[in-house]
Amino acid sequence: MSRHAAAESTRPAVTATAVRKQYGDTVAVRDVSLDVRKGEVFGLIGPNGAGKSTLIGLLTGTRVPTEGSVRVFGESPTAVDRSRMSVLPQEFSPHRRLTGRELVSYYAGLYPDPRPVDEVLDRVGLDAGDAATAYTDLSGGQQRRVCVGAALVNDPELLFLDEPTTGIDPAGRRDVWDLVDSLADGGTAVVLTTHYMAEAEHLADRVGLLTDGELVRVGPPRDLVERFGGETRLAVRTERPRALDLDATPLDGRRYGDYEYRFFDAGPDDLTAMLDHLDAADIAYEEVSLVRPTLEDVYLNLASERGHGCIASAGPAGLAGNAEVTR
Repeated sequence: MSRHAAAESTRPAVTATAVRKQYGDTVAVRDVSLDVRKGEVFGLIGPNGAGKSTLIGLLTGTRVPTEGSVRVFGESPTAVDRSRMSVLPQEFSPHRRLTGRELVSYYAGLYPDPRPVDEVLDRVGLDAGDAATAYTDLSGGQQRRVCVGAALVNDPELLFLDEPTTGIDPAGRRDVWDLVDSLADGGTAVVLTTHYMAEAEHLADRVGLLTDGELVRVGPPRDLVERFGGETRLAVRTERPRALDLDATPLDGRRYGDYEYRFFDAGPDDLTAMLDHLDAADIAYEEVSLVRPTLEDVYLNLASERGHGCIASAGPAGLAGNAEVTR
């Protein structure tokens, strides 16, 4: 049975019902309902200012909803045993002169039955040298590993991760992904906020898009991509600027910047036809490829529908520039 299937069979670790948070005339979270089950990774994505941090505050009990209710393991989040949950905020500033080991040891001392510190350090990829180094002297990625370790030391049943891989190099990001996967496989419920769409697509059993404080879509990443990702596109990148005459190509397309062209609703036959056209026209190119839609496309398309069409895609595979229609 898959992790997601197993998660479906268990009671929710956290549930929000018609939660609303309002500051004066400003509605930060608008009637959000969701649940996250044990063993499930729930990815929360959305543009800056969408209300993600406010929603996390409501789910963890650090903020009180204006309307609606939140339950953690069936209780109010302020009444639940805090050793059962853990939060890694995006901005986390521990004492900078303590070493990585000392910081994780400090947080271990806050709980009655913590994980062994050496085990935690090993799980987050900090070797003995890094663990013995003052936090302020560690790289940004190593500091983030210490912070992840501090969030894991109580072996939480419910874990909130706000941008957990910010500042971590690609190899380290994969290590954190493997760690989150293993936690979920062990039954931990994980709520993850991220601007890396590849991260959400890789880790999350379900993803929710939050914009203007409203949860506009929730579902497995693959389902969202199929429904809202758009068409498979043919991408062409030429060696010379504006080398491709779109009026002469076998497909209708758009130019993005000076070098990149995209042709939508394309398939393998169109790829062959485009290569033949480029060769016949003696146009040098760097890359020609079929690009299937991803969660990043879902994010851009749905955010655009909600009036955020100018937002930039975040993450390593971001789309550069605005579409220029030349046909």
